Amino acid sequence: MFNSSNKIPAWVLLSLAANAVLILTVIVLLARGDGFSSGPLGAGNGASNSQAAASEETASEETASEKTQKPKKMLGPRHQWTYEQWVAQLGREAKAAAENKPERLTILAGDSITLWFPSELLPPQRSWLNQGISGETSGGLLSRLSLFEETSPETIFVMIGINDLLRGEEPETVLENSRKIVSTLRWVHPEAQIVLQSILPHSAEGATWDRRDRLLSIPNELIREINLDLEAIALVEGAYFLNLNPLLSDPQGKLRLDLTTDGLHLNRQGYLVWRGAIELFSQLELN
Repeated sequence: MFNSSNKIPAWVLLSLAANAVLILTVIVLLARGDGFSSGPLGAGNGASNSQAAASEETASEETASEKTQKPKKMLGPRHQWTYEQWVAQLGREAKAAAENKPERLTILAGDSITLWFPSELLPPQRSWLNQGISGETSGGLLSRLSLFEETSPETIFVMIGINDLLRGEEPETVLENSRKIVSTLRWVHPEAQIVLQSILPHSAEGATWDRRDRLLSIPNELIREINLDLEAIALVEGAYFLNLNPLLSDPQGKLRLDLTTDGLHLNRQGYLVWRGAIELFSQLELN
């Protein structure tokens, strides 16, 4: 696995301290029940159990805004889209963003966990382009970075890797592809802030995902080890690292059951935590 130097720069220690402040602040905000209200929280919907289960292996026919604003009962045939159709759709959305050049464009790149981020919960200070695809792997994301290469993003958030592990890929594959993803994004978008995010833990025996046996074959300890290497990769490649796991994990390091639909995907409250982390991380770490 990727190993960083034993000598820890002072700015890294400051970054760790900032992350600790981020974690404490989000916990306080969740306890108070405020600080995350940028829209009608009761109007949108996160991924339900059945939506999340379907989303890992199939893709749904919807535009960037439809992805999170359509009620479950209206999704229907949109789950019939193939991976190639999804790639074509995201290419069209990226082309529109490149032509219109929205202010403070921020890209979310990843798999179904990214795909199902409710648009109304995303921080309103930015313009968002969701480039998530259900079932996406690190190799798949690497191969389609060109879809949004003509855009001018201020920030790109990347979360990828869990599907590689679910398919039996070695951790080294995730790490090498992640390094290439960050390196490519840094090259193509030199002015953008690249934020590599942690692979989320799962709820282990508490999971109800219909392929639960796959989750149980991936220890959360392994995910923690991979995340340490991802953080080192971000440091070497000149990117940022956002570790979401302390915010979403229980004391045993498992995905909290009150933040997930099925032990793998996030529910609305889980996305609220993620949203709060993005806002605070942006204030503390990003220019």
